[in-house]
Amino acid sequence: MSHTRNTRTTSRPAHRAGSRRGKVAALLTGALAATGLAVMVPTTSTAATACTTPYSATQVYTGGMSASYNGHNWNAKWWTQGETPTTGGSGVWADQGACGGGTTTSPTPSTSVSTNPSPSSTPKACELSIWVAGTQYTTGTVVKYVPNGQFYVATHDNPGYDPTISTWYWSPTTCSTDTPTPSPSVTTPNPGGFVVSEAQFNQMFPNRNPFYTYSGLVNALSAYPAFAGTGSDTVKKQEAAAFLANINHETGGLVYVVEQNTANYPHYCDTTQPYGCPAGQAAYYGRGPIQLSWNFNYKAAGDALGIDLLNNPNLVQTDAAVAWKTGIWYWMTQNGPGTMTAHNAMVNGKGFGETIRSINGSLECNGGNPAQVQSRVNAYTSFTAILGVPTGSNLSC
Repeated sequence: MSHTRNTRTTSRPAHRAGSRRGKVAALLTGALAATGLAVMVPTTSTAATACTTPYSATQVYTGGMSASYNGHNWNAKWWTQGETPTTGGSGVWADQGACGGGTTTSPTPSTSVSTNPSPSSTPKACELSIWVAGTQYTTGTVVKYVPNGQFYVATHDNPGYDPTISTWYWSPTTCSTDTPTPSPSVTTPNPGGFVVSEAQFNQMFPNRNPFYTYSGLVNALSAYPAFAGTGSDTVKKQEAAAFLANINHETGGLVYVVEQNTANYPHYCDTTQPYGCPAGQAAYYGRGPIQLSWNFNYKAAGDALGIDLLNNPNLVQTDAAVAWKTGIWYWMTQNGPGTMTAHNAMVNGKGFGETIRSINGSLECNGGNPAQVQSRVNAYTSFTAILGVPTGSNLSC
């Protein structure tokens, strides 16, 4: 089994699809009843002095870049995307103080939008659905968020962002019933909306170590909602198959939780890093589905996920959700020895072969180890067949 994290990666904290510019621009003014749902529509006003360019959730910000948000200017301390400027969170944003000018938004009530057939109809219990990550929602949809039992209304169209995190897209609301029924337009085939069912997962990994639970994988999805949640249903399933095929290769079919060659353990401490190896020189060996290794990778993954993995690397081999999160973190944020993240390779049509390059580069690609490449391709071909989608082109590297 190859170990691919001997290429240093840049510590770029990655974040969930987050809140867009400003506070929620549409607020609910009453319960869903005969009069319907009153929403707030942004209007503009001009302040005295100009702010910098408004924050955008789709913009990539690197250290030193600035954005204005909620009447303040902010500077990014390091790479970030999709994390609303705030003094909390990961701490990536530095508040530069209040600003004004340009165009700011302030909510004013608009005409109520009726959710009933006619003003004279009898009020009914809310007809809503359970929120499912990765499901496309349109403005005005009301959902129940099971983890906290609260109801939310979509204030903007969105691809299933978490209501408690993506407050630009969702606003808390009340409902006349706490027993929501599934909406006919929203399908919920698998927990968390994951495109791979538990039965399919078990079919892919019949001999897996009990540590690698399906529930742990589903729980880890919240860290990166775009994972297997971007593009068409076919693309989502292809990405899931590509990820699972690569970790199948890295872990011998999800059998190995830790690196088997213990002689390598002391080699993964880069003493040139200012933070050193506080857990011990031999503490940063390969763990988890992507076999995370090296102190700088534990530091980078931990910073991105909000978990102190530099001081507690064993979490990757004792907590299934943490282990899965580190694998998805690498997949979503790290180019590795390749030219793009594995996620971008799949959603942008570059093919499965580019995911191999992002994981092991020249160690396997360009004739480096064709047998290893073929092992990954065989697993990907098998997994796409299980999911009922084509493999796409560019399978090899």
